[in-house]
Amino acid sequence: MFIFGDKIKAVSTEEGVERKLLGYGGSLMMTEVTFEKDAVGSIHSHPHEQVSYISRGSFEFNLDGEVQIVRQGDSIYIPSGTRHGVKALEEDSTILDVFTPQREDFLQK
Repeated sequence: MFIFGDKIKAVSTEEGVERKLLGYGGSLMMTEVTFEKDAVGSIHSHPHEQVSYISRGSFEFNLDGEVQIVRQGDSIYIPSGTRHGVKALEEDSTILDVFTPQREDFLQK
């Protein structure tokens, strides 16, 4: 399956946050989430395993109460059920998220 970037529509998820569904199939899903400066991805958890890759900018990342500054090139593994959230420290900070299994809730939006 080929997915072309110019055909993907961004969905607003929170104030100053947009998500693009880059690809999914089988048990995997990849998204790109872009944040305005100071925008927040609220603390939450889900039953999916997740790997987040900081592709642009920097974030204050809260992983189960541990807060770290992460920058372009850094990755975070988030086990199933772990509470996590972010705050963007720069304009257009972007995270690539990979989930297993797929986030069915993202497919319904």
